[in-house]
Amino acid sequence: QVQPVESGGGLAQAGGSLKLSCTSSGRTIRYYSMGWFRQAPGKEREFVIRISWDGGFTNVADSVKDRFTCSRDNAQNTVYLQMNSLKPEDTDVYYCAASRKVAPGSNANEYDYWGQGTQVTVPS
Repeated sequence: QVQPVESGGGLAQAGGSLKLSCTSSGRTIRYYSMGWFRQAPGKEREFVIRISWDGGFTNVADSVKDRFTCSRDNAQNTVYLQMNSLKPEDTDVYYCAASRKVAPGSNANEYDYWGQGTQVTVPS
């Protein structure tokens, strides 16, 4: 079983950077497409970015385009979310998820295994 685990969250100033990591405490994430979502209290879970199993393709939400990038190191069983030019509206709990689909999209229903989230806070 794939059990995603997020880490690297914390506090960053507006305009600053933060790097999140996602690994698996169970089966390796290798061969899985991986996605990042975020959710604020009282809000729906929002798609951020996803990366193909081999890292050759990424799909990025317009809200973070040109600021966030995703990469992966399958040998290290880790997916990264590099967040630059952070804004207060980026404050959310960030979730990592694995999909059994070859090419999942932005719908959370397309992802099967979820982490418990890591908090990112950007003060205004």
